[in-house]
Amino acid sequence: MVEWMLPFLAALGTGALSSWGVGGGTLLLVCMTLFLGVGHREAQVINLLFFLPTAGISLFFHRKNGFLDKETWRQASLPGSAAALAGALLSMAVDVSLLRKPFGLFLLYSGGSMLLSARKKKETK
Repeated sequence: MVEWMLPFLAALGTGALSSWGVGGGTLLLVCMTLFLGVGHREAQVINLLFFLPTAGISLFFHRKNGFLDKETWRQASLPGSAAALAGALLSMAVDVSLLRKPFGLFLLYSGGSMLLSARKKKETK
């Protein structure tokens, strides 16, 4: 396989998922750290740089189609930015090995929650 093919396909797939709000950035982190051998901190930086244009494009189209709740955006943008900054600073101060287990638990919890909510929706129909 061509060396650039797996990173390209991972970026393409997670970019599409991110634009739908599915959490493609999380999948990109997992793909980079498990399959591409990228260190966790480097993967975070790449993920954040990848997220900026993806989020901007998604925001543009969601606003264009009337899916942007401006009041919620106003209330969430400042605290969300502050929390992101605090999290980034904290992650740089903490040893990477301490971040892996909580991140793995978060992924398991998120996946389980999605599966259970999908199952409940299916049962109510």
